[in-house]
Amino acid sequence: MLGLMQSQPLLISSLIDFADRHHGDAEIVSRRVEGDIHRYNWRGVATRARQVAHALDAMNLLFSDRVATLAWNGYRHLELYFGVSGSGRVLHTINPRLHPDQIAWIANHAEDQVLCFDMTFLPLVQAIHARCPGIRQYVALCDADKLPADTGVPNLVSYEAWIAGQPTTYEWPSFDENSASSMCYTSGTTGNPKAALYSHRSTILHAYAAALPDVMCLSARDSVLPVVPMFHVNAWGIPYSAALVGAKLVFPGPAMDGKSIYELVEAEKVNYAAGVPTVWQMLLGHLKPNKLRFSTLKRTVIGGSACPPAMIHAFRDEYGVEVLHAWGMTEMSPLGTLCTLKNKHLDMPEEEQMKIRLKQGRTFFGVDMKIVGDDGKELPWDGKTYGNLYVKGPWTVREYFKGEGGDPLVDGWFPTGDVATIDGDGYMQITDRSKDVIKSGGEWISSIDVENIAVAHPAVAMAACVGMPHPKWDERPIVAVVKKPGAEVTREELLKFYEGRIAKWQIPDDVVFVEAIPLGATGKMLKTRLREMLKDYRLPTA
Repeated sequence: MLGLMQSQPLLISSLIDFADRHHGDAEIVSRRVEGDIHRYNWRGVATRARQVAHALDAMNLLFSDRVATLAWNGYRHLELYFGVSGSGRVLHTINPRLHPDQIAWIANHAEDQVLCFDMTFLPLVQAIHARCPGIRQYVALCDADKLPADTGVPNLVSYEAWIAGQPTTYEWPSFDENSASSMCYTSGTTGNPKAALYSHRSTILHAYAAALPDVMCLSARDSVLPVVPMFHVNAWGIPYSAALVGAKLVFPGPAMDGKSIYELVEAEKVNYAAGVPTVWQMLLGHLKPNKLRFSTLKRTVIGGSACPPAMIHAFRDEYGVEVLHAWGMTEMSPLGTLCTLKNKHLDMPEEEQMKIRLKQGRTFFGVDMKIVGDDGKELPWDGKTYGNLYVKGPWTVREYFKGEGGDPLVDGWFPTGDVATIDGDGYMQITDRSKDVIKSGGEWISSIDVENIAVAHPAVAMAACVGMPHPKWDERPIVAVVKKPGAEVTREELLKFYEGRIAKWQIPDDVVFVEAIPLGATGKMLKTRLREMLKDYRLPTA
């Protein structure tokens, strides 16, 4: 016997219709590439998203054809989120920080038909268009009068001219909720990147989950600043969740420096922000010397890479901002865990609570996880045993676009490539990437623990720990350090700083001072390149 409930597919178009009907006057504020501030609301997003759908129809784009973006966080990008997917096409957000060769390869592999880009990236488009014969239409996200006369880019039109005159009403098509809605390629530090292909169903379920109190806890009372880029796993799903709950959205555009972010937070009464540690490092670096405070910001989600404890303490102790530590990946849409306390933790001393907050957190309905040994057997949740982290759920990939890389699953579970512990309450802590774990004398050393201690030193801006070959212990850790401008610290001082903070045998054998640590397109440290930089290095203890 079946239930007698109405059957309506879970489609992204239903999100924008809901936001229009029930939260139409909630604000959307964007700093534009031109530098000015643009204001409108969810009703305006819905109206213009329908015009986007008509513009795509006028091109005779087929169902599931790909429409790519090279764009910052802004209102036009938001309109594409709903207009492209809602009309049955697939939104393909491309990371503009990738190398032009990779971007051209990705656009061809995805078989993109349209490319919409912010004017910041015109030189990038000029560099790749000749290598992307499949792209039929280029759309510059600007007003018609801001489009240069001769760009050399074929079939180029301004966004405003493209949608101008299109009807503002549109009957969104109804189709299978498992149809593809959007795609995002992994950052591809080794070999060609692979694409996660999200469905309407997975996106809506992810949006619901993200809004839950124990996840991002989003509501119509929030003014949300997604500093995490919209090209980075769909801004962690925040645009979809914001439409679902009717939150105010504040977009930073291309201005990602600490001063610009702070001014936007204050001007728009932002109480909730989300981003990666490298951005928040710039923000904190602006606050302290200028003796600034937040008047409205109360919570921030930090993910993308492990958040140093020193950053969590700085936000919490100096500025009264609660940090929610998060973990996820492109293949998971991306949310996997988020660190919030349980009822039984509320009476704990602050010091004990902080030990929990430093973990990546616990999962929520829609994600399951386990840790396994190299033999494939599941390991205990004791908070001490390290294992390879596996996940599964309705917004986790089952395979990559076009079957790249073969079947990634192991007995129905997706291997994340992370090494982690899980405690008895289900709190997971990443200790390393499996390719970065350091095995010394048969024991594992967490490079993240070593890095966190280094960046807690007042003279250290950034640190990366890697293992170096050792004749007796197989590997020993060293830490590469970037000093803060004007700060001084010696090798001996930093090694002494580790004493009492980590087991003696886990203390690095050496400190190497470098000008910069190589970062990937999403701000993560590239330890493969760091090892290349240090290829001639020899351990002093070897």
